[in-house]
Amino acid sequence: MAGDGLKLLGMWASPLALRIEWALKLKGIEYEYVDEDLNNKSERLLKYNPIHKKIPVLLHGDKPVPESLIILEYIDETWKENYPLLPEDPYERAMARFWAKYNDDKLCPALFGTFSKTGEEKVKAAKEAQETLKPLEELLKEKRFFGGQTIGYLDIAFGWMAIWLPLVEEILGVTFVDESTLPLLHAWCQEFPNIPLVKERLPPREKLVPKLKAFRESVVSSS
Repeated sequence: MAGDGLKLLGMWASPLALRIEWALKLKGIEYEYVDEDLNNKSERLLKYNPIHKKIPVLLHGDKPVPESLIILEYIDETWKENYPLLPEDPYERAMARFWAKYNDDKLCPALFGTFSKTGEEKVKAAKEAQETLKPLEELLKEKRFFGGQTIGYLDIAFGWMAIWLPLVEEILGVTFVDESTLPLLHAWCQEFPNIPLVKERLPPREKLVPKLKAFRESVVSSS
């Protein structure tokens, strides 16, 4: 299906840009991907997201849409007939938005906040971060995915965890998603990356691990 000249400004290692690609692929929408160098931002990125100067930005013709969660809703509302991402029920839609915001406002800062810690501080931060994951276990009760029996808006919003958390655990030597304490979330983290449309667009491990290690070293040295 044609995407009406869609372009996605992203960055290969960005989980926020991957959200948009997964959504477009679920809906069968064609798009052009443009990889941005965030150390040398293009004039196009600065033009189309002058407020935050960040990726992702979806260009629909001459209309730029910034911010990943806003882009997801724009895609869902623009191409309603193809694989709805958000629930139809107004309350369930509101709750999906709430938990997606919880992810961006609380989960991500808590989990990646451990990167700047060492020793006992790292252990303490990891335990605090694990607490932020417990509500997700409740959300998965009697479900295969956050969207039910098929993936939806929240699976896309939370999808970064299934790819990045195992690498973060490996680098830090800590465990966030333990099979014994968070079995449903652990099972979801195992299944999500193996969904074909997700698997075909994962960042290469051989590039991502060194990037995360370098990020870890930079934040530790500056803290």
